[in-house]
Amino acid sequence: MAPISIQTVLISESVDPRCRAILEENGIRVTEKPNMKRDELMAEIKDYDGLVVRSATKVTADVIDAADNLKIIGRAGTGVDNVDVDAATKKGIIVMNTPSGNTISAAELTCALLMSLSRNVPQAAMSMKQGNWDRKKFMGAELYGKVLGILGLGRIGKEVSSRMQSFGMRTIGYDPITPVEVSAGWGVEQMSLEQLWPQCDYITVHTPLMPSTVGLLGDETFAKCKKGVKVVNCARGGIIDEAALLRALESGQCGGAGLDVFVEEPPKNRPLVDHPNVISCPHLGASTKEAQARCGEDIALQIVDMVKGRKLVGAVSSSSTAYMTSSVLVGLLSRDSGSCPNLINVLSQAKESGIEVNQSHCASDGAAGGVCTVEVEATGCGYKAGGAVQGDVPVLLQLSDSVFRQPVSLAGNLLFFKASPSPQLLSSVAGLLAAEGVEIESFSAPAERSGDLWYCVGVSSLPRDLSALQPLVKEAAQITI
Repeated sequence: MAPISIQTVLISESVDPRCRAILEENGIRVTEKPNMKRDELMAEIKDYDGLVVRSATKVTADVIDAADNLKIIGRAGTGVDNVDVDAATKKGIIVMNTPSGNTISAAELTCALLMSLSRNVPQAAMSMKQGNWDRKKFMGAELYGKVLGILGLGRIGKEVSSRMQSFGMRTIGYDPITPVEVSAGWGVEQMSLEQLWPQCDYITVHTPLMPSTVGLLGDETFAKCKKGVKVVNCARGGIIDEAALLRALESGQCGGAGLDVFVEEPPKNRPLVDHPNVISCPHLGASTKEAQARCGEDIALQIVDMVKGRKLVGAVSSSSTAYMTSSVLVGLLSRDSGSCPNLINVLSQAKESGIEVNQSHCASDGAAGGVCTVEVEATGCGYKAGGAVQGDVPVLLQLSDSVFRQPVSLAGNLLFFKASPSPQLLSSVAGLLAAEGVEIESFSAPAERSGDLWYCVGVSSLPRDLSALQPLVKEAAQITI
């Protein structure tokens, strides 16, 4: 990817010192201003190219609108529900997170809550501190032989499954993205939610918070579960309906809950937090020294990689997974002086402009591996180009129906023209270019030798007037790369 200029970064929350150190080592000026209110952030953000947050800073559309120079929002953690990703995308701002930074810490806390639910560890510890010795009250159950349902089989779900399998649990799961054969390789049997609910002794959720997952565990789903099922949420508040959970706890349909996250934090739903069968934590999933160091370091390294044009890791912006399509559209729409497209906002700009975009991927044989073909149709005519990267050099292999005998290196000044083949074509074109003070440095001809074909010449400079070629060619275009 092309380098992006990031000269100043604002860190609005407490992150590991390595984050600042890495950014400054790479020539980026860093300001740390934690605990800013919304209005303070809106006034401050206009001066910065980058913003680094954790989960407390709410990067709303208003904040993004106030950010005149912002190019990157880095979330030192996994979820980005505190960032208005759509608003950032429309403004061409990259939103990235650190998808693996707190994986181990969140998985370990999940396992700790599962074990605590099975043996009433926090309740027994509190009873001991109160001077009691009540062994019968805290009778537990083994995890061995029990069924654990894992909703969401990404990084954290995978780590939880391997750890709980070591306790002899049978792990089943659901994920609309992870292939069944992939999760089977970790020992997790995937099935539909309707099949999963009645089998589980324990359920843990590891999905993002989105419309399809809000209230995933509610009154209707609790009714389909085993009586006494125990649930854990170390993902996002709201995936488990808190009111429904309290009703299930009071009726005995749910035997216990381990909660690290809440819809509102700190939670005001005290009946749920105070329920004797609820083990609650103040959002500690990523609260380990290792996770904080890893997330702070990861987000800094990802920003540096982006600045240096090496790679783009952790991007969650709407356009971030379709670089090839976005690159083509940037090239097309950049000719319109009224827009400022980039890889992040160009898909939304294309949609607003009425451009229909289709993309497909297909398997190719060894000879054609890694080839990208772009077709553009407008006002009744169309063009097609096929290219690839050979070594580290982008090359053009085909233009419309003309397949070049030698790949055209996409660098320097290039003149393309369409003409009928003839022995005198090259010398005639060279003569016309020479009259313009332009020298030919390279020449690429198509493999075919009949019909109107496209040719490419590398030139010392672009000719001022392409109309000089009209007696010889039917179409012509030029570009500097």
